[in-house]
Amino acid sequence: MTDDSTSAPLTVIDDLRALSPIPEAGLGHTTALTHADVRVVILTFAAGHILKEHSAPFPLLFQALDGELIVRAGGQETTLRPGGLLRMDDGLRHEVEALVPSRLMLTLVTR
Repeated sequence: MTDDSTSAPLTVIDDLRALSPIPEAGLGHTTALTHADVRVVILTFAAGHILKEHSAPFPLLFQALDGELIVRAGGQETTLRPGGLLRMDDGLRHEVEALVPSRLMLTLVTR
């Protein structure tokens, strides 16, 4: 279940992975949380899928929930695994490649 509440003082999501099955091919996405100052999206990648270069209008936090991903941004290549955290400024062009089936929690700081 996703929570699209913008005014609740507390939000609990028991299992982000259960909300976001990994596709056999391509990319999937689930909005797990939308609030006045933040949006959390789970991107699900089949092995080998590349999310082509793009940018976002908000600062971003990337956290791998499972799998292994390469994030290319700002002339750097970072391997992201569960337990890792990557922060990115708004407007920075980036691409993401899944080396294996993966889930990526993307937090957009909207305020």
